[in-house]
Amino acid sequence: MNLVTINVDSILIGQPLPFSLRDASGALLAHKGYWVTSRNALDRMIGQREQLFIDLTESESQRRAYVGKLHKLVRDERPLGQIADLRMTTSDLDRQRERDDDAEPDWLALQQQTSTMLRDTNPISFGERLDKLQTQLGQHAQRNPDGTLFALIFLSSSELRMYSATHAMLVFVMCSMAAREVLKWSAALQATLGHAALTMNIGMTDLQNQLTLQKEAPNPEQRREIDQHATASVDLLKQLGVTDANWLEAVLHHHTKIPGPLNDRTEGQRMARLIQRADMFAARLSPRAARTPAMPATALQASYFDENRQIDQAGAALIKAVGIYSPGSFVRLANGEIAAVIQRGAETTTPRVVILANRDGLPTVETVVRDTSQREFRIILSVAHREVKVKINLERLLLLTKSPA
Repeated sequence: MNLVTINVDSILIGQPLPFSLRDASGALLAHKGYWVTSRNALDRMIGQREQLFIDLTESESQRRAYVGKLHKLVRDERPLGQIADLRMTTSDLDRQRERDDDAEPDWLALQQQTSTMLRDTNPISFGERLDKLQTQLGQHAQRNPDGTLFALIFLSSSELRMYSATHAMLVFVMCSMAAREVLKWSAALQATLGHAALTMNIGMTDLQNQLTLQKEAPNPEQRREIDQHATASVDLLKQLGVTDANWLEAVLHHHTKIPGPLNDRTEGQRMARLIQRADMFAARLSPRAARTPAMPATALQASYFDENRQIDQAGAALIKAVGIYSPGSFVRLANGEIAAVIQRGAETTTPRVVILANRDGLPTVETVVRDTSQREFRIILSVAHREVKVKINLERLLLLTKSPA
């Protein structure tokens, strides 16, 4: 460990910790993401300790922030005593994180990070990994929601590697956007929803990946594991130290099929229903060795109606949040062009798109962006990923998701 002192007065009350807090011996006092609810709660945590510490080895951002502040003191020729007493504040770390956030997300690294979290059996490291992942994904989704959707829907539609991780990330992002932008759920409820969305299938992670590559139908033993995975996930989460009743209820019921309004349910069951509809969308979207994936528009519309063929409130919230033609999907326009959706539009059916192939099917050289709310560029149908015969430059398209609408 590389422990440095944190300025206690800089810890913000009523907000999640941006780092884990430790005592002088390195023992964990509060993990990253822990909510300090009051000054009294902070005082109880500190107890008789004179100082609190953070471990720079846990976060590259923390290390860079510390080194940067140290270099500044040296450049300013401050006294050695002041340099030796250097303390970090949340403002120092926040500024460094803002600089780090400007970097483009490494989606393959996030896939691996999610996969590692889903296999972690240590309660302490599991909680830290989950909080770190949820913070990163949440920041990406708020800073560039279209780019985040594009990357995850593109990955879900085009490859089989680490299916369970990609699936969990996409469900998390969709649910988070619907809860925040449409349903207006509280920040606390959104945080619990995120935990549940990322861990709903933790009890069958390896089986999920296996079934994606398996050409045969599930055998009886696999079928039993599928049917019991919600209960298995809850049992595993309890072993990992999870006690939040809403989180556990959401995971337990994320496959329960009961139609009806969200407000008639408990908080856990509301989250479960939203997760279920996003889970349905993401599962249909992903390719399998035994079947071809559904197109995003088709998968979303299937989530729009409930078991009684009525409009489902949770499904409708998801469509309103991500659009019928969501970023990362492909469409054909009225003029015959093939395009990739790069940004959601004012309406769920009128996104901004970039042309990939002209009406003759030839790849375009120049970057041409279309507004599909215009009649001549309206979308006439979705196009499956496998039918797009143009080489996709993912980095280039992700940059376009951030351009002004």
